[in-house]
Amino acid sequence: MKYPPEQHQDYNKLHMIEVLKSYPLATLISVKNSEPFITHLPLVYREDGKLIGHIDKFNPQTELLKDNHPITVIFSGPDCYISPSIYTTKQLPTWNYIKVHLKGTVEAIESKNALKDSLIKMTEFLEQPEHNYVLEPNNSSMERNLDYIKMFEISINSWEGKFKLSQDKKPRDIESARKEIIRANQESIKVLLDKVFKIS
Repeated sequence: MKYPPEQHQDYNKLHMIEVLKSYPLATLISVKNSEPFITHLPLVYREDGKLIGHIDKFNPQTELLKDNHPITVIFSGPDCYISPSIYTTKQLPTWNYIKVHLKGTVEAIESKNALKDSLIKMTEFLEQPEHNYVLEPNNSSMERNLDYIKMFEISINSWEGKFKLSQDKKPRDIESARKEIIRANQESIKVLLDKVFKIS
């Protein structure tokens, strides 16, 4: 039996790019001497096909984000438990999710001007569509922190879309699973925040 199941693989690059744009917080994984280094930070997909990011210069993974070092990146879309109770046919419990796995190489960008421009553009991207905040080029706080931020770009050489969304079920059950992932994510966010972020 082939793994992962073919129906749960999405080879449409445009679909994967939509995940990158909609859920830009990525998991970066680098390996040195068999030890994994992992950081979570936003990455922006650029029109030339590269990912752009910024990292604290004191983060130990920073030393691995240069010199064409290999890197694995994971983007995570929505996910949730799927109860058999939502289906019209007998099924077993499962978990649905959207993930994009990328592999590539990473290069450090040392130019302060490029870093500054990149921070401005990333903020513009993350502020859309309302753009309630604009990071101005003369922002003094940004200027003070430029020495503590490292910019890098990732060249992607491998794309894998893992879209497990009950594609092997009947059309009516697929639609039920779609509605459930929307409902469950909205509800679970509120429940979690109510538990861990209480305002006294």
